[in-house]
Amino acid sequence: DGYRNTNLYQGGREANQDDYRYQDGNYEGYTPNDGYYRGGDEPAHEEDAQSDVTEGHDEDDEVYEGEYQGIPHPDDIKEKQKQRGPAVDDEYRDRADLMAERMEDEEQLAHQYENIIEECGHGRFQWTLFFVLGLALMADGVEVFVVGFVLPSAEKDMCLSSSNKGMLGLIVYLGMMVGAVLLGGLADKLGRKKCLIISLSINAAFAFLSSFVQGYGFFLFCRLISGLGIGGSLPIVFAYFSEFLSREKRGEHLSWLCMFWMIGGIFASAMAWSIIPHYGWGFSMGTKYHFHSWRVFVLVCALPCIASLVALKFMPESPRFLLEIGKHDEAWMILKQVHDTNMRAKGEPERVFTVSYIKTPKQVDEFIEIQSSTGTWYQRWLVRITTVLKQVWDNVLYCLTAQYRMNTLMLAVVWFTMALSYYGLIVWFPDMIRYLQDEAYEARVKIFDEEEVSHFTFNFTLENQIHRNGEYRNDKFIGMKFKEVRFEDSLFEECYFEDVTSSETFFENCTIISTVFYNTDLYEHKFINCRLINSTFMKEKEGCHLDFEEDNDFLIYLVSFLGSLSVLPGNIISALLMDKVGRIKMIGGSMLISAVCCFFLFFGNSESAMIGWQCLFCGASIAAWNALDVITVELYPTDKRATAFGILNGLCKFGAILGNSIFASFVGITKVVPILLASSALVGGGLLALRLPETREQVLM
Repeated sequence: DGYRNTNLYQGGREANQDDYRYQDGNYEGYTPNDGYYRGGDEPAHEEDAQSDVTEGHDEDDEVYEGEYQGIPHPDDIKEKQKQRGPAVDDEYRDRADLMAERMEDEEQLAHQYENIIEECGHGRFQWTLFFVLGLALMADGVEVFVVGFVLPSAEKDMCLSSSNKGMLGLIVYLGMMVGAVLLGGLADKLGRKKCLIISLSINAAFAFLSSFVQGYGFFLFCRLISGLGIGGSLPIVFAYFSEFLSREKRGEHLSWLCMFWMIGGIFASAMAWSIIPHYGWGFSMGTKYHFHSWRVFVLVCALPCIASLVALKFMPESPRFLLEIGKHDEAWMILKQVHDTNMRAKGEPERVFTVSYIKTPKQVDEFIEIQSSTGTWYQRWLVRITTVLKQVWDNVLYCLTAQYRMNTLMLAVVWFTMALSYYGLIVWFPDMIRYLQDEAYEARVKIFDEEEVSHFTFNFTLENQIHRNGEYRNDKFIGMKFKEVRFEDSLFEECYFEDVTSSETFFENCTIISTVFYNTDLYEHKFINCRLINSTFMKEKEGCHLDFEEDNDFLIYLVSFLGSLSVLPGNIISALLMDKVGRIKMIGGSMLISAVCCFFLFFGNSESAMIGWQCLFCGASIAAWNALDVITVELYPTDKRATAFGILNGLCKFGAILGNSIFASFVGITKVVPILLASSALVGGGLLALRLPETREQVLM
């Protein structure tokens, strides 16, 4: 009877009025199609309603039909609206709601994308990209070694002081640190391929330019910008390649990719060994411009970067990145290309790509599009640049939000401790070997006391000698070379020096009377507490000169070559076991084994022992580096992945700068501090790494 009472029916409408929402001219919620009630201004079709209701039915049937199709319970309406969500424009919605919806979309996309990559298979496309990105990673490995190899030659070619040499060694790491953070962040906004091309172009251009510049300041600037470019490539390479790999293949193939860093070190060592000692491989233009063999070496080291840059032009953008920014069709076409390429290589060209639609996350970022008529061109570019940089900064801050803060901080400590120990020791090893060589060299010094020489012509090389209380009268020193020669408390009277070059040669407490120095590099600072009486300096040599080939250069190249080659077994083992053992155990185990290797350095009292322990340390630590690269890629979502990797890699380069500075300062003083510092850092970082979450079974978010 209640349903027959029209007053009660009206009361029901009024009671449920709050459960309706009017948007865009329509009632959202329940909109019955039975003819009893219509919302909005449109009148109900009374005639059709009466016909539909009364035909073939009595009043009891009408009541039953109205009961079944009438206004639903208010709780049902609220539940339906909650599930469907209000149809409000995004600009009127709360940002938190949009972010929640985006995160839900990203989770759905992650699982769908994993299935799509599995359908595409692993084949020719991934291997082609593997070698293209491997060349970029090889260029990064080369960059680390270039300055160390050219420094002995460049220091004499450009008259470098000890402080200048130290700055040249650290400036590359400084550039890499800035480049990793900046270009890694941009890769999450502009795209993997585009930013990698920018990164490699910067490196290639300034590496090429640095081989021709003559001044120390300009050379330093070129190596800084070159390091900035190649530093940005590392986070992009791993983020880029990981987004074409399925979960089962990701750990193994990212580890194989790390081998190219080792190949870069081997390439740099081999090229330095074969090019730099050939001093005649160059040319001169007058007396001011010299292009020596070490500059040829710098040019050759830019080849991997250039090769990767050319090959990258033929590779597509990451489809995972394109989906993140809402470019569904472009991403679908690339994934179809990957599928078809792999299927054709497997002999199954008839296989059809079955994916028709891919989930794209809700777009939240606000992009500013400026009309060409607005302001001047540089104002428009300034707004665009500041907008992108703000988005990069927001990404950096996002890595420190509650969801990722603990993982980011723990990873930062592990990256830093690993870099401090590894980069500190790989600089300390060659320095210690050189120190041991210098000690052995000094032990072979020849000492001449109270010799008297007159009317004699010296036209040969004097090396590693000390002359004390000698007397030289009417002697000629013509076209000769001094290397590690000291004259102490000696007398030179009416002597003649012409076309003399010297290295580490000094005159101490000597008396020099009526002597002529013509076209020599015996400058004022080489005469310590000497009395110069009626002596003349004419036409001094200008600039610096490569007077001697260092005997230990060959050994330094060999040490770097063996150190790079020694990581091959560790690379192979880590690649094969990465998905079986897991990332966390790989990091912790490798760092703890490396710490044990450090303690054996106390027994390294010879060159061969130091080389052996260096190879063992490098081989043990490479597994931790590979696992760190993999877990850093997997812990962060796609739109933050390169940014997070760039931040952590930038911190790694800061650790390298500190390690180089601290460890080098103890060479020849003590071995205890470097060994204990490296060991304790590795133990602390390894134990902390065990608390990181395992990502082996995780899909890329």
